[in-house]
Amino acid sequence: MKVYSISDLHLSVNNPKPMDIFGPTWEGYLDKIFAQWKEIVSEDDLVLLAGDFSWAMKLEDAVSDFALLKDLPGKKIIIRGNHDYWWKSISAVREILPGGFYAVQNDAMKFGDYIVCGTRLWNLPDKNKTMTPENEKIYKRELLRLEMTLQNAVKLKAADEKIICMLHYPPYTFKEEDNEVTALLEKYGVYKVVYGHIHAYCKQSLILEKNGITYYMTSCDIVGNRIVYVD
Repeated sequence: MKVYSISDLHLSVNNPKPMDIFGPTWEGYLDKIFAQWKEIVSEDDLVLLAGDFSWAMKLEDAVSDFALLKDLPGKKIIIRGNHDYWWKSISAVREILPGGFYAVQNDAMKFGDYIVCGTRLWNLPDKNKTMTPENEKIYKRELLRLEMTLQNAVKLKAADEKIICMLHYPPYTFKEEDNEVTALLEKYGVYKVVYGHIHAYCKQSLILEKNGITYYMTSCDIVGNRIVYVD
């Protein structure tokens, strides 16, 4: 079993929003991603989709976007991104998922020797900027959700399974400094982290080794519209 990841597909079958309006990187991006996906991913592999999956506004409209990927190989694990407005309760999301898809929201799932957990997260505090009370409230709530998903992951450990945490927002600022998020990931013994959200002006390392954890930026346009090998 191998683990791959990619994020920010921004699919729009029922809510047409061509991504190529954001620049040439997005021209034919899905064809490129799907071609490589079919070439390298096997049915036993995991593909972690770290948020911003669909532009759909309603749950039923996202069904057609899932249909685009349902015949692609691998077990597909998805978390919510900030643009996944269609994502309602986790139980409702799981009801519409095609076979081979799994949704994680503040909980965890075991796949062979891997335990996958995840949450959306939020913009991190920046000492050079004042965080609004509303953003601070959301950030603190997301910290609690992060610890919840990590606690659930640890509960699933029976031996030496590796914990991989999926986030949508980056776990650090462009300075890649230690913070409350990285401290939690280290506290619970996370093996690797995948995240997305950032697009054209990415100032972060695509792969970063930090305090025993490997972090992967997986926004599709930033990684050249190619599936990222994680493990």
